Amino acid sequence: MNEDSTPQSSTEPARPASGWERELLEKLLLEALVEQRKARRWSLAFRAFLIASVGLGFALAFRPLSQEGLPGAGKVHTAVVDVIGTIAEGGEIDADTIIEGLREAVEAEGVKGIVLRMNTPGGSPVQSAYVYDEIRRIKKEHPALPVYAVVSDLCASGGYYIASAADRIFVNPASIVGSIGVIMNGFGFVGTLERLGVERRVMTAGDHKAILDPFGPVDPAEKQHVQQLLNAVHQQFIAAVKAGRGDRLKDRPEIFSGLVWTGAEGIELGLVDAVGELHQVAETVIGAKEIVNYSHRETLLDRITQQLGTSLGAALRNLSASSPRLY
Repeated sequence: MNEDSTPQSSTEPARPASGWERELLEKLLLEALVEQRKARRWSLAFRAFLIASVGLGFALAFRPLSQEGLPGAGKVHTAVVDVIGTIAEGGEIDADTIIEGLREAVEAEGVKGIVLRMNTPGGSPVQSAYVYDEIRRIKKEHPALPVYAVVSDLCASGGYYIASAADRIFVNPASIVGSIGVIMNGFGFVGTLERLGVERRVMTAGDHKAILDPFGPVDPAEKQHVQQLLNAVHQQFIAAVKAGRGDRLKDRPEIFSGLVWTGAEGIELGLVDAVGELHQVAETVIGAKEIVNYSHRETLLDRITQQLGTSLGAALRNLSASSPRLY
């Protein structure tokens, strides 16, 4: 074999970098290091900002609402407490949140009058009664402080229960008011399980513990008992309305039948007093144009607590669907 046919290696030894190449490489590495340090500083700064923001958010969420923090508080003003939504413990609104707003308004400096801003279909008779009693207590302890109700779309059942405690009720002519009655409803599925081939097993201690079982026939004695219960709550409702409205109510038995009326019809029946909306009532009736809302505000803590509620609590709230309601 001659030398020309000898195989040559495909790789050559690395050529040492020249001066300018080494200098360029060092520059690139240095710039990469600088950029890495900048990125780390920005990351640390962002983390610090995020932690500070979260901390501030929690501080605001856990901070109780003070009267000094309300715009207009301290000046002569009209206090507003919202009664908007279904009235139920743990629901959209309940007695605790409404009463909290009322008490803050009473204790605030510069309050010339309180307006209950109402838009509710009603709800729990117990929650409504708590608020009714609180309004009556406020009127007794602060006779010079007027408490009015202003209705927008709807003030029925438990909502009207509450409004009847106010000194006066203002409505729009098209508002819906009334529904002075009590209801307990459900469904009957007698024979359904049998048709589906399902055997129902229920055990009780107490002859009537499974009262109004939807999968069994109605027991006449149990039905009579529940009707007496509803009648008793209804009479409490009627007594509260009569005590609140007094001689303004017309002597019309249908007023307490569960029917509803427009705001204009309600004026004729004595269920409500006059046409008026919030700003007009504040300025011309109370004499304090400035309005400050003392309604309870849901905080981040409230939302967290609500989300962490146990399944047992949810089940108990669902059972309230079978309780007497004023809507």
